[in-house]
Amino acid sequence: MTEVLLTVHVLAAILAIGPITVAASVFPRQVRAAAPGDGTAAFLHRVCRGYGLVGLAVPVFGFATGAQLGVLTDAWLIASVVLTAVAAGVLALAILPGQRRLLGLPPQAAGRDAAAARLTAYTGTFNVLWAVVVVLMIVRPGSATGG
Repeated sequence: MTEVLLTVHVLAAILAIGPITVAASVFPRQVRAAAPGDGTAAFLHRVCRGYGLVGLAVPVFGFATGAQLGVLTDAWLIASVVLTAVAAGVLALAILPGQRRLLGLPPQAAGRDAAAARLTAYTGTFNVLWAVVVVLMIVRPGSATGG
């Protein structure tokens, strides 16, 4: 059963978080360069929003896997949970609202480039947080396989 839970957890992370990181990273550049009527930026926002909901499966199956393995109190897992929560907060409270705001602004609106630059920074933060979580999941400090 542990293998099934871990497999679903890893697949959910790859299939949900991967598209968010790509779509969120491309969005600021795309929204700046979009021609009138181009729906690419709106599509990228829908990808981030939709896959963000699907991404809820990652911690759900992660907790189930951790419980099966008896590692819920290990420091590496607690750190991963905290970083995952922070990444989710960045997505829900900064990236998605920032994208929505930029989609509502006319192309020549004052402050649009600054808002896109902020969004780029939030997206970079989101991506780094997930990279650290991946490293923690692989290295698992203190484990027998953790170097």
